[in-house]
Amino acid sequence: MVLDLIAQLDAEQLRRIKTERLLQQLLEARSGPRSEQLSPDQLRLFAAELAKQGVKVEEPPGAESTGKDADMPPPGAGGTPDDTPPGQPRRRALPRNLKRERIVHDLAEADKHCAECGQDLRLIGEETSERYEYIPAQMLVIEDVCKKYACDCTVKTATKPSQPIEKSIAGASLLTQVIVAKYADHVPLNRQAKILERGGVELPVQTLSDWMRQCAELLNPLYDRLKEFVLGSKVVGTDDTPVKVRDPKLPQTRTGRMWPYVGDRDHPGVVFDYTATRERAGPEEFLKDYRGHLQADAYVAYDSFFKDPERGMTEVGCWAHARRHFRDALESDRARMGVILAMIAQLYQVEKLARQKGLQVEDLRVAREHGARPVLDQLQEYLKKIQSEVLPKSEAGQAVAYTLKNWTALTRYCDDGDLAIDNNATERSLRGIAVGRKNWLFFGSDNGGRTAAVLRSFVSSCELVKINPFAWFQDVLGRIADHPIHKLDDLLPHRWAAAARS
Repeated sequence: MVLDLIAQLDAEQLRRIKTERLLQQLLEARSGPRSEQLSPDQLRLFAAELAKQGVKVEEPPGAESTGKDADMPPPGAGGTPDDTPPGQPRRRALPRNLKRERIVHDLAEADKHCAECGQDLRLIGEETSERYEYIPAQMLVIEDVCKKYACDCTVKTATKPSQPIEKSIAGASLLTQVIVAKYADHVPLNRQAKILERGGVELPVQTLSDWMRQCAELLNPLYDRLKEFVLGSKVVGTDDTPVKVRDPKLPQTRTGRMWPYVGDRDHPGVVFDYTATRERAGPEEFLKDYRGHLQADAYVAYDSFFKDPERGMTEVGCWAHARRHFRDALESDRARMGVILAMIAQLYQVEKLARQKGLQVEDLRVAREHGARPVLDQLQEYLKKIQSEVLPKSEAGQAVAYTLKNWTALTRYCDDGDLAIDNNATERSLRGIAVGRKNWLFFGSDNGGRTAAVLRSFVSSCELVKINPFAWFQDVLGRIADHPIHKLDDLLPHRWAAAARS
């Protein structure tokens, strides 16, 4: 009876710990800090424990100045004189590329005479200041007038330029506005319809939705070319995130998946794929022709890709995922988890210094071999040591087991400077989906998910190469219908950006 009561008590305590941890995670996700990295103060707390483990840790740098001068632009960069009193923030100059309207304010004629000496005042200069003014967007109706000519035997009519959607009332700029507003700025179609209605244009939500589908179909050949370009990378990063999808057969929404595939530095692009489930068939079909390195978390669906040598795919782990497990276990086992997190911080310090020095592939590999490899060896030894000391089903035990199980994939980045320490680039590509689903809430169908995958791919690729997605969509939608198929690659965002900057 005593043993049974002890077992019940242990089970109850474990449930309570899990409940408290889940509550803490929910609170942190809602209002807590997002960074998973250790602050300098936390590193100092773990320095003593690290010293006991024989790991040398440099003194973490102090916090940067947080005074008012920290974010102050250099002298002369703002719109105020350089003699601005110390401590006063300087106003940044307004962009020179914006259209300017000069308004001159002059004295009245009666005020241009001196009341003391009676002389006329002479102009000695002027004071200039600038301000922003906003002009609301306007809808414009374009009338395409095609002249007709005839003789006794022939009738000829002038042709108008091809439109993205034939016989549609939407031009390329309007379609672009709807696409960018939803997939870049996360404004759902029903809100866009209200915005347009305030401007005097009534467009049903279903019409806007049909336009998005038709634009995705128009861009589908270019989407296939973008996919082929990204999968030509030496290393591709991937992840997935859930999205709600309406299903007429169910009383509530079900869960679909969006999968981003991010190319390497020589293949700047992002391709999204939508699947109705999280089954292995989705990434397996998308990556069936890919040969190279795949960087992802340790999702079991990828295991078969790496076990078959003929598949030609090599696994690269993600230290951000591994660190997240130890971060979650920090509250329950601060001493051990703090040591591990501090060691991982040392790995990231090597990457930070390499970025500051601008190290390229081979130099980066050498830097990792000398800076990160010794820390990794010590970390592996420490994980093996404490594995028998932590409960296997505890958060700490699961974190240790996850890291040791995937050790080869996690340390592969040290062998090749083309590989990254983590998959954060792919996770950043998912932010647009994460923010969007808080606004548009769900996809109307699986077809809507596929439409979103195509359009979001081009938005993310434009953002990756630092071009305005509005400019890209407006240009491409306006001419893709007549663009030669053998020159389709010229419209890919990275090619388009290079041409625009040349």
